Parts: sequence; C-alpha cells; structure tokens
Amino acid sequence: MSDKTDRKELVILRILKDAEDPVSSSKLMENLTAMGQEFSERTVRYYFQILDAKGLTENHGKKGRVITELGLKELGRANVFDKVGFLGAKIDQLTYRMSFDLHKRSGTVITNISFIETKILSRVAPLICQVYEAGYSMGTMMALFKSGERVGGTIIPDGMAGFGTVCSITLNGVLLAHGIPTHSSFGGLLELRNHQPTRFVEIIRYDGTSIDPLEVFIRSGMTDYAGAIKNGNGRIGVGFREVPADSRENVLALSEKLKKVGLDGIMLVGWPGQPLLEIPVTEGRTGVIVIGGLNPVAILEETGTKIQSRALAGMVEYERLFPYQEMADRIKWG
Repeated sequence: MSDKTDRKELVILRILKDAEDPVSSSKLMENLTAMGQEFSERTVRYYFQILDAKGLTENHGKKGRVITELGLKELGRANVFDKVGFLGAKIDQLTYRMSFDLHKRSGTVITNISFIETKILSRVAPLICQVYEAGYSMGTMMALFKSGERVGGTIIPDGMAGFGTVCSITLNGVLLAHGIPTHSSFGGLLELRNHQPTRFVEIIRYDGTSIDPLEVFIRSGMTDYAGAIKNGNGRIGVGFREVPADSRENVLALSEKLKKVGLDGIMLVGWPGQPLLEIPVTEGRTGVIVIGGLNPVAILEETGTKIQSRALAGMVEYERLFPYQEMADRIKWG
C-alpha cells in the first residue's frame, strides 16, 4: 500500500480517536473538508471498509464507526514525523470544541486520563491530594471513571480506574470564549525555590513534538513534586502561553473568577512585550505561565507507582468533576 494511502488512513483514525461518539460517513466528510482533505462519500466508505477489514475500526451501523484498541495501537506506531505538529493542531481543535460556560458553570472541559489500578487507588489518593493542597494542580477539580467507561477515544481497561485531571488547555477555551485568543508556546519544567518560580530547566515546544511535554518529563523522572511539597524546592510541569498585550487585565480578572469554580491554573502573568522568567515574549503579547494538568499524578511515578497517562484525552462535562477533598469518599465505588 502506498505512503499516500497510509497517511489518509491515519487522518481518519485520528478523527475517530478524538470523537466522543461513533462517526458517520457524512460527519467524517465534514471533518476532512475542514482539514482541507478532498474525500468523496464513496471514498470515505472505501476507506472505512479497509479499516474495518484490518480491525482498526468497528462498524456501529447507521451511527458510524469507532476506533478499536488495535486502531489506537496503529496510531501509536505511526511514523513520528507524520505526528510532529499534530499536538499543536489538537490543542487548537479541542480549544475550539470545548463548551464550558463560566457564568453558568456548565459545559465541557478538556481532561487528561491516567490509569491507576483500582486496588491501590485508596493508597495513592493522599499523595495525589497533596499536590492539589500545595497548589501545584490545574485548579482543584478531578474526576474518576470505572473500567469500561469511555472518555474521548480512551476506554478505561479492566482492573483500572480512570483518574481525570483538568487539562490546562481548558484555560485556552475559557479565554477564547471571552474574546482572548491564546497561543500555546511550549510545555516546560519549572524550578521552584522557597515556593517561588525561578527558572525553566527544560522546555519542549508544542509544534515540535508528537506527545505532551509533561508526559515526557514524568516518564523521564525529571519532576520533583515531593520536594516542592515538602519545602518549596522542586520542579513542576507548566505551560507557557501568549495572549494579546491589551488583554492582561481581563486575563487576571478571569483568573479570579475561575478560582471560584475550581478551574484556575494561572500561575504568573507577565507584562506586555517583556520576558517572563527569562523567556522572550512576542511584541504586542503578554506571557502567561499555567500549571500542568498532569501534575497530580506525576508524584506517583516519583514514589514508585507506574502509571499510564494520556494528555488531552477528551471532553468531560463540568458536572462530572468534583473537588479533590471528596476523593476519599468517591473512590468507594459503592
């Protein structure tokens, strides 16, 4: 099969992975057209048949197709150069799709999912809550999912609980809804001294990677949440954003409103055109540092508990979230 055909299959699989529900031929065509891809309905049906035969998709009749576990693995094996820049595009897509209304306190927010063995959830819960308590989390809300539940393109495996954290890209969506476009520059590892941010020790640009930067830092054992919690000296995951210079005061005001609904993750807001923690900022823009969404589970890796996390896993209704203080009661599945 030609490289051109392979790339088209990957495009379709990526759309299915990000979908909350089965995708019909007509819906797929809408997505492909929006991406600048030329597909006829007949061509779409042809590719669906190929993907079904390979076991990469599953036919749900009139409702459409969903991606299978085999399809997810195929995406993971895809040529890395095809995926470079895809993370940045996914950030923009999810920012546009989320529907959270700050005034009504309803709608969807973007979540990350981490798989944790159900049998150890009670034991590791206090560690997770310590990160929230110390203020190194993206807000104060979380979610729990049982095995078999689906979040975006992710299905929680047997014997596992799905621990959901609010992704920091949710802030992009809130700002956009209030007329403030946000550019996501990079994910970084931020060094703290006496609880104060001092400098970036590592950065990975979103447009030059195929996976979330914080996932890289966590897997590589580069974080130090234990130190950050114990004495304020450590390394935590953050994201760097740029917003229009004139929006600075509005961003600060929205940050205060987000605190009231448990979704604030803005750590620092710079000054127009001025470097923020020695990071240059584009003229006419203001730098913003936001706390990483996966931070609460990173401490588990530090303490020897291996986990698997998927950043930007999908959309979850805000009503499904709850304050971290309720975690001990919520893990009693009943």
